[in-house]
Amino acid sequence: MTDLMSSSSSNDPLLRLLQETASNDRDAFRLLYDSSSAKLFGVILRIVKRQDLAEEILQETYLIIWNKANSYNPSLGRPLSWMMTIARNKALDTLRGLEAKSQTFEYSESDDAPIQSALLAIIPETLDSTDRMSLQNCLNEATEQARESVLLAYIHGFSRDELAARYSVPVNTIKTWLRRALIDLKNCLER
Repeated sequence: MTDLMSSSSSNDPLLRLLQETASNDRDAFRLLYDSSSAKLFGVILRIVKRQDLAEEILQETYLIIWNKANSYNPSLGRPLSWMMTIARNKALDTLRGLEAKSQTFEYSESDDAPIQSALLAIIPETLDSTDRMSLQNCLNEATEQARESVLLAYIHGFSRDELAARYSVPVNTIKTWLRRALIDLKNCLER
C-alpha cells in the first residue's frame, strides 16, 4: 500500500493541468475543475451535510486552487490530495464559522453512511479495490470507540475539543485515542 501512496505523480494528468493553471491558463483550469470537482464536492458534502452550502464551498475551494496553484509542490503529494486538503479545510472552516454563530452541527448515527462509502470520499484514487477493502476490514477490526473517533475526526471533521465533549474526556485522551487508533490501522494494513 505504501508503494501506491508514495508513487510519483508525474504521470498524473491533474499535475499538468495544475501546472498550467498556475500559469493562469483558464482552459486548463476548466479541465481541472471538470476532472476533480465531483470528488471534492463529495468530501465537502460529507462534512457540511448541506448541498447548498457544499456547492458554495466548492466554488470557494476552486478560487483558492486558482490563486494558490503555483504553490503546489509535487514532491509533497498528488494534486488531487492537495486539492482535497484545501476542500476539507475550507469545509471545516465554514462549519466552525457556522458553529460560532450558534448554528451547531449535530452528528447522529443515522448520518453515518457505511464505512466503505465514507472512506471512498477521502482515500486517494491510487488505492485499488483490494487496498480499500483492506482498510475497511482494519476499521471493522478496530474497537467501536476507535472506529467511531477516527470516522468522526477524519471523515466528519470533528475537532479534538468536540470529541472530548462528546465522550466527556480530556482533549489529551482524545489525542491518545486517535494516535493509538491510527497506529493500529497502520499495523493492520502492514500485515
